[in-house]
Amino acid sequence: MAMVKARVSTSELVAGRYRLVDVVHRESNRVGYYGEDLETERACLLTQIGLPDGPGPDDARRATSRILRTSERMGLLRPGRVATVLDAVEEAGSLWIVTEWIDGTPLGELLAQQGTFNYVRAARIGLELLDVLEAAHVAGITHGELSPGQVFVGADGSVVVTGFGLAGATLAPRVAAPSYASPEQARDERIGPASDLWALGAILYTMVEGRPPYRERDRPETTLKGVDRLPLRAPVRAGPLTQAVQGLLRKDSRERLSRPVVREALDRVINDDPETAAQAVHRPRLRGRYPGGPTWGRRAMVIGTALAVVTVAAAVLVVTNGSQDDSDSAATGAAPTPSASAGAPTGQSPTATPSTSPTQEETGTESGAGSGSKSPSTSPSGTALPDGFRTYTSPDGFSIALPEGWEPVATSRASDVAYRVFFGTEGDDRRLAITYSEALGPDPVAVWRDDVQPDLEERSGFQRIGDIEATTYQGYRAADMEWVSDKDGTRSRTFGRGFLIDDHRGYSLRWTTPEEDWDDAVNRKALDTFLRTFRVSGD
Repeated sequence: MAMVKARVSTSELVAGRYRLVDVVHRESNRVGYYGEDLETERACLLTQIGLPDGPGPDDARRATSRILRTSERMGLLRPGRVATVLDAVEEAGSLWIVTEWIDGTPLGELLAQQGTFNYVRAARIGLELLDVLEAAHVAGITHGELSPGQVFVGADGSVVVTGFGLAGATLAPRVAAPSYASPEQARDERIGPASDLWALGAILYTMVEGRPPYRERDRPETTLKGVDRLPLRAPVRAGPLTQAVQGLLRKDSRERLSRPVVREALDRVINDDPETAAQAVHRPRLRGRYPGGPTWGRRAMVIGTALAVVTVAAAVLVVTNGSQDDSDSAATGAAPTPSASAGAPTGQSPTATPSTSPTQEETGTESGAGSGSKSPSTSPSGTALPDGFRTYTSPDGFSIALPEGWEPVATSRASDVAYRVFFGTEGDDRRLAITYSEALGPDPVAVWRDDVQPDLEERSGFQRIGDIEATTYQGYRAADMEWVSDKDGTRSRTFGRGFLIDDHRGYSLRWTTPEEDWDDAVNRKALDTFLRTFRVSGD
């Protein structure tokens, strides 16, 4: 692996236009500079990375193209949280990446100045990083180069991440910070989201311990060998973060903690802090999402704006269970738009916005009743429930009032990014499906129209009723869609409402009955109760 030495020269220009002013951070094979763009007269951040000997022109073009393309995609997914790459050039054996100047300090420099962080501060930064990684992984992007030098921390604690697109952009198996490489990277094997989770664990370890889990050695190859073969030095200052850190730093990538488990652990550390509790600000929180969810559709999910489209490959997941009409559709968690409030408008069924299928390396399904609890008399909002309903609290992080005797009858999941729970009871051909997804587009109407409806149209007798309507639901952006279709000789009618709770994450509720029974008072009452009582845990 080529090494790069820091250089500062006001007489030399990179690519004929960028002047190097001062070094802001160094890592094994990466140096960051404060620079000036002479054409725009603006400050910029230049990162110099040593390339393997003799990269050809095609290699250089591929590397720079990959970096620019990946940066653009991530900027759409997490605006303000990922550095905007302005230029990428190969020059004199180095790869130079030019980004907008970031109003923050590299995490590595903060640690050099302060030594260690307490575990609450480390958890806050870790949670910010996890949010960025989550968006990347749902879109099928692996960072692959995460280290303290790629994380900039603002004065307000906000985080900006650089370096997306570097992994695989050069011939080097690990181009920058070997002590934060995962064991599979150290062996030059294929990497994926689990490698980023290892790096997150290594960063958390470094923040609380004041040193990386595997120390830098004289040669990158020696450092990588240690990462692959040496046992982990148990952290001694991690406090309640200890189990999460050790769980992320498991050598076998299949045994590492999943994102929902890590999120839960970091949330717990932050919320158990007395100072945090005293300054708590209300915001929707998701608890109990240890399992993930299904990639619902056969179609690719589209995330983006009119300026760019990010395609997320969708895996096929079919849950077959008697009355579960929605199990083979593309619909998933909701996409948002402003929606009316609790109940469905009179004479109109609410419609859930589907969430599209996220990309994951591993998907799986579970069938059968889910574990959860029921409590009798009041809804999650504290209001009295109609006779014949009881509150069901799901371990997946939501609660809802269900008719007596109704239980989860099947659950389908795709890794840790989406799930769908079907509710019903034996002998009842009505059904309720609740979907959660972390791969939702920004417009709930578009999700129903572009991602869900095309799959529903493959169903026998499918026909949409009316327009897809933007609405709000419990303060969240939402959208409603209603349709009819045939299944097993029965004409069914479905109302769906989908809503976003936070950026790309959201839920949808789908209520299906035989079409001829749609207007029965008992069914209108059930739908109204579902919409009125559904709550995200912590909301």
